[in-house]
Order: sequence, then C-alpha cells, then structure tokens
Amino acid sequence: MLYLMRKQDESIIINNNIELKVVEIKGKSVKLGFDFPKGASVLRKELYDKIMAENKAASGGGSNFSSDLISSLPNVDLNKKSENSDEKE
Repeated sequence: MLYLMRKQDESIIINNNIELKVVEIKGKSVKLGFDFPKGASVLRKELYDKIMAENKAASGGGSNFSSDLISSLPNVDLNKKSENSDEKE
C-alpha cells in the first residue's frame, strides 16, 4: 500500500486521469474530492466487499471455473512422440 501525506487543497493524480484532492480537514475527518472519467466505477470499500461476497455466493460459493476446467483435463505428456507420427528416427 502506498502512503502519501497531503495538506488541504493538495491533490494526487492516478493513471493520468483521476485526481484525488484533500478538500477539508476537521479534527480526525478528511473530506476528499475525486475527479475521474465518466465511465469509472467508484464504491466505498465496505459496499464493494458486500457486492463481491454476494456475487461469490450467487455463483455457487466461488468455484473458480477456469481452474476447475483445467484440472478436469487429462494429463498429456507433450514430450512423448505420437504413434502415428510421420517423423523418421
């Protein structure tokens, strides 16, 4: 994780198109302002975590389809020459 110190009215730029600005500091609270592209998705972390948990539950408990598919394939020795090979030894 990257940690940066910023004062009020100072900003950081992320990926050349997202600006995060410290708008206000009151006691232990910091108000942040974001300027980002129209198509970007921004969620509070607790909401994002809840959505991901619900998606995982809806997909059957988080089974990893691609890993399951690969593990179901038969083992093949790629170094073994085919019996029907036209190669002459």
